[in-house]
Amino acid sequence: MAGLRLIVGLGNPGAEYANTRHNAGFRLVDALAGREGVRLGPDGKLVGETGKAVIGGQPVWLLKPMTFMNLSGKSVVAALRYWKIEPEEALVVHDELDLPPGTARLKFDGSHGGQNGLRDIIRLLGHGRFHRLRIGIGHPGHKDRVTGWVLGRPGKDDEILIGRAIDDALDVLPLAVRGDFMEAMKRLHTPKA
Repeated sequence: MAGLRLIVGLGNPGAEYANTRHNAGFRLVDALAGREGVRLGPDGKLVGETGKAVIGGQPVWLLKPMTFMNLSGKSVVAALRYWKIEPEEALVVHDELDLPPGTARLKFDGSHGGQNGLRDIIRLLGHGRFHRLRIGIGHPGHKDRVTGWVLGRPGKDDEILIGRAIDDALDVLPLAVRGDFMEAMKRLHTPKA
């Protein structure tokens, strides 16, 4: 399978959304940029913040859409077209209600599972054939509480667990970038001793 040429972190722009559960994707891209010494800057034509990193020896574009979450597809599709990248060469990082904090999972294709950023990307692409990195944020227990949960900030313990999941994901990203998704999944999905 082809490697990755684009890593997108989903979130909501603005100080009031910083450090919310819904911004797990932004957190990962910010951490990755920090680790690689890359400065993200605004790119008006792509409605996002972008930067270029070298990961596992490969050049990779980084993107944080500056639309709101439910309009993420506009920025993602613009970036794919502008940089002539196939959806299969993109990794979309997002918060995942169905995984507990401290868990990160790689996946290819599938539905949006109720995640509004994914929903918009799939709607605009017409398919879901791209890679996802799901960062667990846990579930509040009832669907009526989901909006407040995702837009809220995690407690101290969950904050640490989410940070650990992001670190674990960053450690396997060079494998995914090179196209070795099976090994990346094996390492990320196997519980630590």
